[in-house]
Amino acid sequence: MVKVDLKGIHTVHARGHTYRYAWRGGPRLDGEPGSPEFHKSYNEAIEARRTPDTGRFRAVITAYKASKAYEKLALSTKTNWGKWLDRIADRFGDLSIRQFDRPEKIRPVIRGWRSQWEDKPRTADYAMQVLSTVLSFAVDPLGKIASNPCDGIKRLYDVDRSEIIWTDTDIAEFKAERACSAELALAVDLAAHAGLRLSDLVRLSWSHIGEHAIVLPTGKSKGRREAIIPLYADLRAVLDRIPKRATTVLTSARATPWTSSGLSSAVQRVKAAPAWEERDLNFHDLRGTAATKFYIAGIPIRVIAEVMAWEEETVEKIIRRYVGRQAATLALIEKLNAAKK
Repeated sequence: MVKVDLKGIHTVHARGHTYRYAWRGGPRLDGEPGSPEFHKSYNEAIEARRTPDTGRFRAVITAYKASKAYEKLALSTKTNWGKWLDRIADRFGDLSIRQFDRPEKIRPVIRGWRSQWEDKPRTADYAMQVLSTVLSFAVDPLGKIASNPCDGIKRLYDVDRSEIIWTDTDIAEFKAERACSAELALAVDLAAHAGLRLSDLVRLSWSHIGEHAIVLPTGKSKGRREAIIPLYADLRAVLDRIPKRATTVLTSARATPWTSSGLSSAVQRVKAAPAWEERDLNFHDLRGTAATKFYIAGIPIRVIAEVMAWEEETVEKIIRRYVGRQAATLALIEKLNAAKK
């Protein structure tokens, strides 16, 4: 069997199988490389590409990949979405666009496709997110269909994130990942101790740090509210480890201030590692971690709630779940020591 090098073939490895496509987002090729079936399906795909069928859903996927909306996505997002766009093209690419204008007919098909990930609800919802984005693109700006048939299909994964935090083990393992730079590790440490939102964290400057507290007008309130964070010992220790290379506290590896998107993309690159695929942790969840550290440092729940702009009940739930026993033990030790004195 003579093998001919065919350019542009896209290979995908999934669940122990290898799939080959004429190009990224193109049709799947039949047979093994070098076989007559393989060459036949490849030639048919190339010929079809030269004279594309604009009435097929594959044309919508191709148009979305060439759009400015797709180009603006972060590199890590495009890497992840590219795989899902291939899967969507493989399942729906040959369907006529008109079929997506009949929600009562296409929704069962979409649900059936999603059902293969029912045991992984977050993965199923991620698949639906990408498909829904492409279908929204078909509605506007393409104007190919009247409405998005994904609308009305409920998510499989539903969780109250208010009680989710990064544990010290999570943070240590994140910082140990190869893609985590020293600058990113410092950003995670500061987020876990200061409790600031990402948008406020990247604009925190050294001038916001006073003798006893961090005082920062918050972006969410458009400067009408100040976050006042007491400089407890562990927070001071983190700040002492951060080199002063700019007016902002946090800087990237280039010694320039982080942007929200830049820091977010850096986090996503680390989370792309296999060990993090199934971990339900967002950068925002580090705020809950900070709440536990505030409490262990002796800051009252009322003050923590004020700092975080949360309800006291939310703070109490986090404390009960993650540090209740530890905090009670520390309080008992302090009382015993005070009694001895």
